[in-house]
Order: sequence, then structure tokens, then C-alpha cells
Amino acid sequence: MPKRLFDLILASLIAVIFVIPFCIVSLMVLITSPGPVLYWSDRVGRKNKIFRMPKFRSMRNETPAVATHLLSNPSEHLTPIGSFLRKSSLDEMPQLWSIIKGDMSFVGPRPALFNQSDLITLRTQRGVHELIPGLTGWAQINGRDELPIPLKVELDVEYLRLQSFFFDLKIIFLTFLKVLGRDGVSH
Repeated sequence: MPKRLFDLILASLIAVIFVIPFCIVSLMVLITSPGPVLYWSDRVGRKNKIFRMPKFRSMRNETPAVATHLLSNPSEHLTPIGSFLRKSSLDEMPQLWSIIKGDMSFVGPRPALFNQSDLITLRTQRGVHELIPGLTGWAQINGRDELPIPLKVELDVEYLRLQSFFFDLKIIFLTFLKVLGRDGVSH
């Protein structure tokens, strides 16, 4: 099955199934902190093209737009339900929009923030920038937030080399297990 068709079918199916949880999380975000429900982040997509990626807002409005691990005390920036949203990966649900739109796929390297020049440069040097970024990826299931950038890029290169429909299914299944176990999430 072509990857794009798989992405469209699965994203549409999940969007229908999770419409009620989506509404509940939206309401929880609205009730627990001032500001918009969604946070739109500038991310680097295929061929280093910038796109806007939505997430449920888990951080306070005044939080700097940097990778969470670069904040001096990430916990102080979380909304009252931010930690729960991140650990459960519910904050990622709006990215189904990016998959349906074609900016993302279910599986691929996680899209870098627009200002992560070290990650962007290494990925470009290794050809990873040719891939459509994913909701999950080989690096995600092998360490998630805890991986140093050079190792993350090596895993992205390995995915570039090994990508196939069945490898993607394996990554989706392993991601499901990681999310259930809340593995690799530091905040």
C-alpha cells in the first residue's frame, strides 16, 4: 500500500474514533490555563521546508520557542495538565491534521524545530531531509526525548535506509507500546 494512502486512511479513521477524546482534551486545556487550545509550532519538513504543526498546548503562553530540554526548568513552564498531556502523548493528537494535509506522515524522523540548526544541518548532510517527517519514528522508539542529536540522526539515517511498509508498521506498533509505558518522556 502506498505510504500516503495509508497515512490518509489511518489518520481519518483515528480522527473519527478520537473525536470525543479530542473534545475532552480541548476543554481541559481551556479550563486549566489561559490561552489557545492549540500551539502552532514552526517545524522543518521535507527538503527543509517550514510548516506549521499543531499540538495541544502543554506549556504556558510565555514559554520560549525552544526544545524543551533547553529550558532551564521545563516543569515551571508546564500548564496544570501539561505533564499529563506530554506523558500520555495526547498533546500530539492535533498532528493528525498535519498528516492529512501531507506535511507529515505517521512514520518518519520527528520534525525539527525551525531553530534546531544543529539537527537540521546533520540531517541535511546525511540525506534525511528528503524524508517526510513523522508523528513517530525509529529514533522516537529508541530513546525519544533522551537521545543526543548525533545518535538521533544516525537512527534517522538507519530509517532512511530500511524504510518499508512493514518497517513502518513495526514502528507504529512499538510506538504504541512506548506510549502505553510512557517510556522516554522526561517532562
